Amino acid sequence: MTTLDVALLLPWLGRFLWALARVGGLFLLAPVFSSSAMLPRVRLSLALMLAAILAPLAPATVEVVGIAGVVTLAGQVVIGATVGFVLKLVFGAVQFGGDLVGQSMSLSFAQDVDPQAGGSTGVLGQFYLTLASLIFLAMDGHLQLIALLAGSFHGASSASMIDAGGLHAVLAFGTQLFGGAVRVALPAMTSLLVVNIGFAAISRAAPAMNLFAVGFPITVTLGFVALWLSLRSLPGAFEALQADAWELMRQLLGS
Repeated sequence: MTTLDVALLLPWLGRFLWALARVGGLFLLAPVFSSSAMLPRVRLSLALMLAAILAPLAPATVEVVGIAGVVTLAGQVVIGATVGFVLKLVFGAVQFGGDLVGQSMSLSFAQDVDPQAGGSTGVLGQFYLTLASLIFLAMDGHLQLIALLAGSFHGASSASMIDAGGLHAVLAFGTQLFGGAVRVALPAMTSLLVVNIGFAAISRAAPAMNLFAVGFPITVTLGFVALWLSLRSLPGAFEALQADAWELMRQLLGS
């Protein structure tokens, strides 16, 4: 009768838990993978399957027993969550840009319930976020993310942690949330600014005209036209934001 040697099982278990901690942290915040539209059991199954595939690439000697093991696994969760947070900032910038366009179109009152954010968000912001998710999948961004995660396993240290320089880089990248939102919304906002300047000139020429009754439908109509024309620039702006995010994620993962 064959017996199972615990001493032989612990290294394999350590590799699997090490990989699962980093993958699980990534799945907590990474766009698409952390979407509430995906069932929790599906996300859990994907995380377990991906961790099992990447486990042979994990460091050979990983301590998972005792306080040192808990600290090591917690560090891998933080690394994965930080990488997912960087990519989430890119999607947040696109959504914020959509909200800015909605405010320029006088559609800030149009709100939609967002279960993932735990509140209500603008419908145009949700529209831009959906487009960004589709562009991300069409550009095989999910496969690039998994490949980047797998590449970080080569030569990784079991005690790897994000240093102060990495955390400062993540905080500095947070400014992209506002700069990227302006880059996404600038074409439509510029067109709508010209429309509002035109209405200001009309109000000076004909003060008796009710601009609220006349200007609101015109602003919304021209806003949708400007939105349709400005969507051509969305993939380029999104790709530029992603390029900076990929560079930072490679720096954090050391790959």
